[in-house]
Amino acid sequence: VQLQASGGGLVQAGGSVRLSCAASGGTFSRYVMGWFRQAPGKEREFVAATSWSGGNIYYADSVKGRFTISRDNAKNTLYLQMNSLKPEDTGVYYCAASDRYSTFYLGKYDEIGSWGQGTQVTVSS
Repeated sequence: VQLQASGGGLVQAGGSVRLSCAASGGTFSRYVMGWFRQAPGKEREFVAATSWSGGNIYYADSVKGRFTISRDNAKNTLYLQMNSLKPEDTGVYYCAASDRYSTFYLGKYDEIGSWGQGTQVTVSS
């Protein structure tokens, strides 16, 4: 499956941004989907994941209560609604797909089969 992330931009602290990840070339509903981010000079880190139907959702502690991951299988699209943004949320955000539940929920990120190209989110203080 090919992934195309979009929706990033420059936002002030406390603001909101919604990211989208459009999937093509595969059966979107068969994939467990997730978001990662990479800040300048840091390693890529897990942000959130959603199961095939959206019934099981998992967040990194740093974004719990502020970010919401969702998916629309009819539109082959994954979303990340980011509220109450902080400067430390700045980074390139990547969407990812795996056909295994263990990938995101057990941290087996080497199982990720597809990555989006990334979209920049910059939060100014």
